[in-house]
Amino acid sequence: MANDVPTIQGDMARAVIDPASYADWDNLLNTFDDIRSTSPVTKVLPDDEGIFDPFWLVTGYDEVMQISKDNATFLNNPRTVVFSLTEGIEFAKAMTGGSPHMVASLVTFDAPIHMKYRKLTQEWFMPKNLRGIEDEIRAIAQDTVQRLIDAGPETDFVPLVSAPYPLHVVMQILGVPEEDEPRMLMLTQQLFGGQDEDLNHSGMKDMTAEQITQLVAGAVKDFESYFAKLTAEKRANPTGDVASTIANATVDGVPLNDRDMMGYYIIVAAAGHDTTSASTAGAMLALARDPEQFARVKADRSLLPGIVEEAIRWTSPVQHFMRTAAQDTEIGGQKIAKDDWLMINYVAANHDPAQFADPRTFDAARTPNRHLAFGAGAHQCLGLHLARLEMRILFETLLDRLETIELAGEPARSKSTFVGGLKTLPIRFTAA
Repeated sequence: MANDVPTIQGDMARAVIDPASYADWDNLLNTFDDIRSTSPVTKVLPDDEGIFDPFWLVTGYDEVMQISKDNATFLNNPRTVVFSLTEGIEFAKAMTGGSPHMVASLVTFDAPIHMKYRKLTQEWFMPKNLRGIEDEIRAIAQDTVQRLIDAGPETDFVPLVSAPYPLHVVMQILGVPEEDEPRMLMLTQQLFGGQDEDLNHSGMKDMTAEQITQLVAGAVKDFESYFAKLTAEKRANPTGDVASTIANATVDGVPLNDRDMMGYYIIVAAAGHDTTSASTAGAMLALARDPEQFARVKADRSLLPGIVEEAIRWTSPVQHFMRTAAQDTEIGGQKIAKDDWLMINYVAANHDPAQFADPRTFDAARTPNRHLAFGAGAHQCLGLHLARLEMRILFETLLDRLETIELAGEPARSKSTFVGGLKTLPIRFTAA
């Protein structure tokens, strides 16, 4: 390798891929700042060959945006789109018959199949359609906030509000009965939080790559079993929900195969709430830390969209995706070879001081706020309008019902390299 290629390994490389690093937020941001200051595109090398494949870490905002928008040069499908150690990837291939993707979904598809699948449900998540369910979302928000008040004045915001609220919304849209929501939450936590002992429901603190992948595989199998039954119901008695759309969908005149159909359900069911949960908790954390900001937005609701948008940037729930170079190219001054693996790190990009002044400060008035928390290009988050709507409605309700809010203890973040956020947020409040 040429001497002028910036590389990291050892402790700094481990910090980039260690789930525990993402629970230690300030130190993680320090690590990304240090790496970015040398080069926005840096080669990450393993200490021991074979533990993981070398990859390019992309920490600069401009470079992450460039990769995100160039879906012809940087592909999702050839290799896993979520970082994994070699052991985990090999286990996934053994489980799936050769695919590195445990779940086949929109995030693992490239053109032209990606857009064909995306269009199946895209209209469902557009603002025009969402206006038709706004009253239903508002009712869910009111019930959620009432439970918070009934449990108060001191409680944990995550299990009481930020986890169940978006879960209930997306399950109503999908067509999953309310009594099945706890099962959906547990499976999502295992799917995205398998590296965290408080979320994986295994009771195991330190798990090997294969154990984590086995846990994820078990969650996927349980999801598939559940949605196979739901598919039969929605084919026999289709309704207006998203599950009915997926169950009866065709692409190029052919019904979806079982693997693709189950992947579609899983991505809507799991990604559709866990990410919004993280952003919601992040917004509440910022307001609990800053009573003056809470008072300002309570008095002036025009500030609320800025709080929602800043919470999404500040939290960056989807922390990375991997891409594979389809051809030789160059980015951030580095020559990327065909088949090279790249990590586009949204946490780092959304805290790049070249794009965001004082990026670690929660600034509800930040303008512009062209964050990358929803991605960009063809793979931009399908549910971004729903996420913003859910958060706005919930905080409108919270601001109506709460007079004051403050922290009642230290919050804790989940140990996860992929989807992350707060797992606890102790708060103290007075009701209006």
